[in-house]
Amino acid sequence: MVVLNRIYTRTGDAGETALSNGARVAKHSPRVAAYGNVDELNATVGLARLHAQDDVQAALSLIQNDLFDLGADLARPDMERDDEAGYPVLRIIESQVTRLETEIDAMNAKLEPLRSFILPGGTALAANLHLCRTVARRAERGAVELATTESVNEWAVKYLNRLSDWFFVAARIANNDGQDDVLWIPGANR
Repeated sequence: MVVLNRIYTRTGDAGETALSNGARVAKHSPRVAAYGNVDELNATVGLARLHAQDDVQAALSLIQNDLFDLGADLARPDMERDDEAGYPVLRIIESQVTRLETEIDAMNAKLEPLRSFILPGGTALAANLHLCRTVARRAERGAVELATTESVNEWAVKYLNRLSDWFFVAARIANNDGQDDVLWIPGANR
């Protein structure tokens, strides 16, 4: 249970923060940057939700909850010591990745194949979903970079990879099932 009765603690004033296992690290550490990218991604999903309705609204709500799970996952180092925690450690699991894949396949079945790259834009929802896609890619790069020096849950990385694909396909759906996608015209302004 999380209890937030004080928002500021002053414990980070010297440039350090606590990970979920209690270890103190610099606020610029790769692990803090990785879960900070996920937090930023979650905020962009919140912006996209302002323009979403019904099924997309519900799917984005699930994604936001998953992103909190993902942040918790990345905030806890030393995966090999999870069994010593004394409580179930929250990690992204395969079924969360599989759910995204199932949703991508269902959305993509409604779309014509692409014959050109598309530019981010179209409807307000599509433009916001493209923003989510690019922030998800940055979050993925941060998690992959972290994994070069520390243990990172493979499902966390896979989730971010699928999520950026989910945002891409959902943006096409938001553009009238791809009919209103803004196509890239190579060299158009030469």
